[in-house]
Amino acid sequence: MKKTNILDVVSRKLSPFILLFGIYLVTFGHISPGGGFQGGVALASGLLLILLAQGPAVLVQYFPLGRIAKAEVAGYGLFLLAGLAGFLLGAGFLSPLFPPPGTIFILNIVIGAKVGAGITLICWYLFHEMEEQE
Repeated sequence: MKKTNILDVVSRKLSPFILLFGIYLVTFGHISPGGGFQGGVALASGLLLILLAQGPAVLVQYFPLGRIAKAEVAGYGLFLLAGLAGFLLGAGFLSPLFPPPGTIFILNIVIGAKVGAGITLICWYLFHEMEEQE
């Protein structure tokens, strides 16, 4: 894919706003439309814009793949821990442990990190495999 100056400038200016919108969706998902999944997809799309427009070296410079993978594993572990905490306290799997909106807010953040990191890693490896075939 041929990179142009317009694509480079637009991606550098637009991706911070997409990431900020993803953070907004994750943090305010318990009181407005949005939530962890939608916010995670928005976060991943901001990172994928950087990947596709500026190349993998720029994405790895700002967001190392090791940290993205650790965020994905931590999101899974924290979600499982939150579910088991309610189960172990006798209230049931994923039952609210904190007064509203505490549990939902925490789960939105965990799910947002998990989904955003997971989609970014999936697309990263697909993009990397496509580059190797060319």
